[in-house]
Amino acid sequence: MTDDTDAAGPAPFTAADYAARMAAAAQSAAGAGLAGLLIAPGPDLTHLTGYRPTAETERLTLLVLAAGQDPVLVVPALEAPDAAKAPGAGALTLRDWADGKDPYALTAPLLDLRGRFGVSDNTWALHLLGLQRQLPNTSYAALTDCLPMLRAVKDARELERLAAAGAAADAAYAQILHLPFAGRRETDVAADLAALLRTHGHSQVDFTVVGSGPNGADPHHEAGERVIRHGDTVVLDFGGLRFGYGSDISRTVHVGEPTAEERRVHDIVREAQQAGFAAVRPGVACQDVDRAARAVITEFGYGDRFIHRTGHGIGVTTHEPPYMVEGEEQPLVPGMCFSIEPGVYLPGRFGVRIEDIVTVTEDGGRRLNNAPRELAVVE
Repeated sequence: MTDDTDAAGPAPFTAADYAARMAAAAQSAAGAGLAGLLIAPGPDLTHLTGYRPTAETERLTLLVLAAGQDPVLVVPALEAPDAAKAPGAGALTLRDWADGKDPYALTAPLLDLRGRFGVSDNTWALHLLGLQRQLPNTSYAALTDCLPMLRAVKDARELERLAAAGAAADAAYAQILHLPFAGRRETDVAADLAALLRTHGHSQVDFTVVGSGPNGADPHHEAGERVIRHGDTVVLDFGGLRFGYGSDISRTVHVGEPTAEERRVHDIVREAQQAGFAAVRPGVACQDVDRAARAVITEFGYGDRFIHRTGHGIGVTTHEPPYMVEGEEQPLVPGMCFSIEPGVYLPGRFGVRIEDIVTVTEDGGRRLNNAPRELAVVE
């Protein structure tokens, strides 16, 4: 399986695109003092090769990258035909292994006998232990720890896909406002959101949070059987993949006219979200985006009710580095994409969250979501 482009969408990535990504990753590994990278099925493999196995199994699939040597993808023989069709296959060497053979013995000669390797976060322990048996003097570090920014900076063609995903999420939000809320279960509205995302081109829906009334005070509330009532504040947070890249948007609506307090809290969160966006520019530390948004909420007395980080990166997954959180000193770089999503959560009562995806430009930031941020009144 490859990235889900279609005739009406962005031009597909080419073997040259993937070759450039793999070469850059290998150089980044060398710069970090690593002997190379070991990439298992998952978002890193999709990003670097365009290959997404139809199923992740106990059979070893592993991309081996190291500066100065050609990329090699070790695959089970029965999956080699599909791997050969991946858009990045022309930029690497496929090495297959048959059932009954030892895949770790096949892979070991590709690795430095005493090297330290960066390993994709979702690599199975089964496979890492198998390599360690073959190469007991090697050592390993998770990519999140040793190369957290591997996928963080997007090129123009990736930004095109993220913008398309964001526009589709905006369109889904515009339509959900015209559907009924009161008298329906949270799961009903969540199903509507999922259907609208697919209508607007999403191939995958990752989440549809619908938190009504007191459930909105739980930032990651799973849509449940609660019936939405007139007078409820409702947090909507939804997203997925379009053209292989993520969307993630949050808006807060109200069923019927809100109270003065509900409007005030929403206004505070909207001001905080704007402050976070205004802080975005190259060279600014990720934590400064968090600080800017958090300062507004704290100023109005709700600092202890903003209980999560301000944002997360997005790309071939809907959550990835960098993170907009206190202690993250990574400077912003043009092409980085991440959410800005402050919130206020009042237990037992209601919650408010407003979220956009933003990309860093040469002189500031650009929103990839443009849906209205005002408190919408629904029926």
